[in-house]
Amino acid sequence: MGVKANRYKNRLLLVCLAMILAFSIIVGALFYWQILAADTLQRKALGQWTSTTTVAASRGTIYDATGEALAISAASKTLNSKPKKLSKSGYSAEALTTMLVQLFGGQYSYESLYKKINYDPDKSVSEYIVARHLTEEQAAYIETLDIDGLYLVDDVKRYYPKGSSLVQVLGAVNGDGVGSDGLELKFDKQLRGLTGKLISSTDVSGGQIPGSEQRYIDATNGVNLNLTVDYAIQSFAENVMRACLTDTKAKAVRCIVINPKTGAILAMVNLPDFDPNTATGDEKKTYSRNSCILDTYEPGSTFKIFTLSAALENKTVTESSSFYCPGYHIVDGEKIKCWRTVPHGTQNVAEVLANSCNPAFMQMGLSLGQKKLYEYLYSFGFNTTTGVDFSADQSGIILAPKYVKNTDLARIAFGQSIAVTPLQLLTAACAVINGGILYQPYFVASMTDNEGKVLLKNEPVEIRQVISAQTSATMRSLLENVVAKGGGKNAQVEGYRVGGKTGTAQKYRDGVIVSGVHVGSFFGFAPANDPEIAVLVTVDEAQMYNDYGSVTAAPYAGQIISKILQYRQIKPTEEAQKEMVTVPNLIGSSCDYAASVLKNAGLLVEIDGSGSVISQTPAAGKTVAKYSIIKVTGANKVDTTVHYGID
Repeated sequence: MGVKANRYKNRLLLVCLAMILAFSIIVGALFYWQILAADTLQRKALGQWTSTTTVAASRGTIYDATGEALAISAASKTLNSKPKKLSKSGYSAEALTTMLVQLFGGQYSYESLYKKINYDPDKSVSEYIVARHLTEEQAAYIETLDIDGLYLVDDVKRYYPKGSSLVQVLGAVNGDGVGSDGLELKFDKQLRGLTGKLISSTDVSGGQIPGSEQRYIDATNGVNLNLTVDYAIQSFAENVMRACLTDTKAKAVRCIVINPKTGAILAMVNLPDFDPNTATGDEKKTYSRNSCILDTYEPGSTFKIFTLSAALENKTVTESSSFYCPGYHIVDGEKIKCWRTVPHGTQNVAEVLANSCNPAFMQMGLSLGQKKLYEYLYSFGFNTTTGVDFSADQSGIILAPKYVKNTDLARIAFGQSIAVTPLQLLTAACAVINGGILYQPYFVASMTDNEGKVLLKNEPVEIRQVISAQTSATMRSLLENVVAKGGGKNAQVEGYRVGGKTGTAQKYRDGVIVSGVHVGSFFGFAPANDPEIAVLVTVDEAQMYNDYGSVTAAPYAGQIISKILQYRQIKPTEEAQKEMVTVPNLIGSSCDYAASVLKNAGLLVEIDGSGSVISQTPAAGKTVAKYSIIKVTGANKVDTTVHYGID
């Protein structure tokens, strides 16, 4: 009996434990589903009971300095689908997909469209975006079909009214309206604004329940950007540089225009370019890079202005200093040649800069020494990025001080063995001529809302004083002399005082110098006594017999400067107006006679060939500044070109 009682007790205990366990499981399950998983289940339920449609915010407009719209948001239509409703529409998923593939002209693959049309009960997504930014014809065709489950919603598309103008600066947005490059990317958060929502109650097939309420959350439009770029100046620069690209048959040409007193960027040109409204993917991939900011190059002789500025500031050189050029300079046993085959001989500082004499600048750099020269180069910003308000920035390439040998130092002094970006060089050059102050370059002047209220205003950012105002004034005078009598003659502008410096730099491929391939450049500014504008033009791989910067870049920089001065209504000076000469007609005369005629007219000559003159640049009748270089081509080819003072 005792044994039986124990068995009953044990069974009872097991039953109780089983009941407790079952009860615990039920309570645990209820706790999980009603407490822990409640939010998740509620969201899923709401997803089945409601439909949320995104209401696109209007992306902010990008304006130039005068209020010209450069990037705007235009109304467009987007095609959405609800596969569950389409499954009951009477059309097969295959037929609808084939129809859409044809409608979009192969823009989307059959597979990608089929996934958004075919109904699959296991899918958790009840609605898809099929295609964005339909053309008017495509949208009209969809409306005529009137298929339940296939519908159009309002959307916003980015449009660039000026076509290819500033395309690498403005950047682009992707299919979802998000900035992907350039200013569109840098200021995407501000431009994009906040999207809105339209929430509706839906039935089991995804349709709106008749009489049910809709909840509308309004979109907040993005802010507007007001740039420092002036579209008129941008147009001048683009038109001139397109002519430069055609004339020189260059691989690429670039131009930047800056206000040297503030760092405000007035224009930026990268050619070749493309129209973002119509371009193919290949065009965008090939030409969308902003080389003015992101690509480095060996600057060549334009870099000499920094060596001279440092030497003058450090007082290792004065305006009365004298240099001798035998056609080369020997550094630690290595013979480094001047660019000119005929030695320059004895020169003062003004002549050294006008002649762009390499040996003289080697002497300046070595006399400063590595530590002191680097101190100035760092102060000019050549060891860091510019800080420009763009989606990316590049710092250039400068040898670490511990690796610099005397031969490196000598080459750096005249613009070799160092790489810079065009924007980096121009920003530093502005410090040479503006009183010695390095400014941070910038594109965005202000941000405003749709009512015109200023939300943010940018002021010029002074980084540091690099050289004294006195040294800067001396450099302005010396650089004006370069344009008046040296290699920059082709940049002269009738009636105005212009300063500048040419450059012709070698190019490397796989670490090896490429023979006969150069980057020609010219840095210019005006008026020379009180600069209002500074310009840098670079011409990459010009397909010309003479590809010096004085020929490929300086004339075009001069044209841009001329147009801007007139546009800004800056009055010419009488002093400059007296120095103009009309080019005589040389065609048919002998090259020797042409040289004599040009010399008597106060002009310099560059002769390519011999015998009778078959062409001349500039053409007869053109008005040019005194001491300008006239290029003459003879009927008979020779191995050398006679030239004077060009680099």
